[in-house]
Amino acid sequence: MIEITNIKASLKQGSTEESCLKACKREATRLLNIQSQDIAHIALHRKSIDARKKSNVHFILSARIELCDHAQELACVETLNESARKNIHLIDSDEPHFPQPDTIGRRPALRPVVVGAGCAGLFAALTLAHAGLEPLLIERGADATRRTRDVEHFNRTGELNESSNIQFGLGGAGTFSDGKLTTGTKNPLHRLILQTFVEAGAPREILWDAKPHIGSDILPAVVTDIVAQIENLGGEVCFNTQMVDIARTTAGAISSITISSQDADGQKHEEVIATSQLILACGHSARDVFALLSQRDFSLQRKTFAMGVRIEHLQCDIDRAQYGSAAGHPALGAAPYKLVAHTKNGRSLFSFCMCPGGQVVAAASEAHGVVTNGASLHARDGANANAALLVNINPQDLPGDDPLAGIDLQRSCERRAFEIGGGAYRAPAQLVGDFMAHRPSTGAATVAPTYPRGVTWTEIDPCLPAHVAETLRLGIPALGRKLRGYDHPDAALTAIESRSSSPVTIMRDSSCRALGAEGLYPCGEGAGYAGGIMSAATDGIRCAQALIADLR
Repeated sequence: MIEITNIKASLKQGSTEESCLKACKREATRLLNIQSQDIAHIALHRKSIDARKKSNVHFILSARIELCDHAQELACVETLNESARKNIHLIDSDEPHFPQPDTIGRRPALRPVVVGAGCAGLFAALTLAHAGLEPLLIERGADATRRTRDVEHFNRTGELNESSNIQFGLGGAGTFSDGKLTTGTKNPLHRLILQTFVEAGAPREILWDAKPHIGSDILPAVVTDIVAQIENLGGEVCFNTQMVDIARTTAGAISSITISSQDADGQKHEEVIATSQLILACGHSARDVFALLSQRDFSLQRKTFAMGVRIEHLQCDIDRAQYGSAAGHPALGAAPYKLVAHTKNGRSLFSFCMCPGGQVVAAASEAHGVVTNGASLHARDGANANAALLVNINPQDLPGDDPLAGIDLQRSCERRAFEIGGGAYRAPAQLVGDFMAHRPSTGAATVAPTYPRGVTWTEIDPCLPAHVAETLRLGIPALGRKLRGYDHPDAALTAIESRSSSPVTIMRDSSCRALGAEGLYPCGEGAGYAGGIMSAATDGIRCAQALIADLR
């Protein structure tokens, strides 16, 4: 197979998959000196926007091509001059796939258990199911349909279901935060994950878009389909089921877990599930799980995480700043951004989970705490752009040596945000201009906050760690120099963004095995080994592969 990269296409040429393929095919025949009928198959592999020159915004495409005569592929590439070879490569056409039952050596007497149905847990369970291991997947929250109702009910009434919300339920925190599939890591498994999403109902363009996303309106159906795949392969998925204890043998190996579930009448039931293989993909907000692990002497360590605020601008202003006169072109859509500023206090301010045309969401999972996050629907057609503006909290910033100290800081800031927001899960908000001037805000300007529970205009400093507030003030003007208008005084800040990542690492070795606990595989973002949907799904597959390898 031949891969051709760095194919330039105008906005019109890159507007659809069909037009992109035409541009790629035309360039392939020119560069390889072949006829169009020599091409047996061509597929769009990557599409990105080049907006470095605002007067010439265009697309950069990559395509993968199979010729009718495979021997001709080698000959075509070998005859290229050195300049052309920079963008033309022979690649292996083999792609990763899920393991099959015949890859298992010793089938375990007890089925493996996966805790948590976020992307890490879903892909771990799906991998085990493909291998014929019939895993049990438990999730403390609800299925997608019920979870959607619970989130909408909370947005309307302020009545929080602490087990089914933006953080907990099928798909994890990613389900209602846009479904962004961008990642800073490279792994052959990414293609398998994207293909799995597409087969489950995600838009095909995620296979080639350089910044793919599914959308919070589509992702619930996608993860529901993945659950059906797990069940069709012999796995079992239980919602509204929470792990409340873990038991080990005297040698330290996993022997069972205790689960608590609730029936239709609201009655709680506990059950002990015997298992010797446990993939723990609990998510970054499962604070009770971290407390349980600490009580049971599992190996935990505090890690760097981040806290800050959500910032909102008018999406049309971001579009103009990014695309110039091309802003608004239907082929471009709403413009994203990714920014970082290194400040004179030795800290850094960076954007995270940027949601073009989206809204700020109410992401609390504990009573009397305000948490913000961001989301976009697939169309990304909302009036505002929003993103987290975050500052790292390093282990040395925390008092004492308790590995759960980061959780204590998160919780105290969230409760303070609840208080200064006035209760009812209203969020404290402040205009950028007022924040920079150390004065409370009294109302919105040109940017209307989208947080669904409503905001209280005030000062946000009281709910932020001091160094976070300081770094925000130092960094926002620097970000304005990188993206025109970013520091506009009318931009709105909503607090607090405190759940961008886990403050705890569940220690494991290079083969994904927990330290001192045979049969336990800490997994995903909550365990400290991922930072988004793609990396979490990748880690889920890796942990399942490690479990399967141990069975051999």
